[in-house]
Amino acid sequence: MTLILFNKPYGVISQFSQHPSRPSLADFLRIPNIYPAGRLDADSEGLMLLTDDGALQQQISHPDYEKSKIYLVQVEGLAQASQLAQLREPMTLNDFTTLGCRATRIEPPHWLWQREPPVRERRAVPTDWLAITLTEGKNRQVRKMTAAVGLPTLRLVRQSIGPISLATHPLLPGEWCEIDPAEWSSE
Repeated sequence: MTLILFNKPYGVISQFSQHPSRPSLADFLRIPNIYPAGRLDADSEGLMLLTDDGALQQQISHPDYEKSKIYLVQVEGLAQASQLAQLREPMTLNDFTTLGCRATRIEPPHWLWQREPPVRERRAVPTDWLAITLTEGKNRQVRKMTAAVGLPTLRLVRQSIGPISLATHPLLPGEWCEIDPAEWSSE
C-alpha cells in the first residue's frame, strides 16, 4: 500500500489526465497506479493525499468517515464575530447545506510560502486569515461559505487531512513524499 503526501501548487488541477491550459498531477508525480483521495480546485493549494489502495482512498475522502480537514483561508475584509458564528453553523448554499464547522481568526501563517501568482492586494481593503475545519468537502465549499458571509476568499490552503499535516511534513508547492500508511490510522 502506498500513501503519498503532495503539496499541490496554485493553478494545478487535481487529476492525472492532461489539461489544455493547466498543469496536472502528472506534471509532478510519476508513480503508477496512485489516485487522489479527494480533490482541491485549481485555485486552491496545499495538502493532497494519493494512494493505490481503494479502501484507504475511501476512508480519506468520504464524509461518512468524518475526518477533519483544516483550511487556512485569506479573506477580503476583517472577520467579525457574527460572521465567524455564521460560518460555524450549518449553511444553506445554492446547491447544498453544509454541516457545522470550526472557524476562527488566526494570525497570518508565518511558515506559509509565497503564492505564484501573488494574491491581489488592494490598499483600501484589509484582509484577514481564518482557520476553517470541515468534516466534509463539497465542491468549492469554503469559498461559497466565506462569500455567503461577506468575506470573499483570496487564498485557500489545505493544511491537514485527519492526522496528516503540512505542519509535520513541511513541503514546498510541487513537492511530495511517501509516508507510512500507519500515520493515517494514528488518529
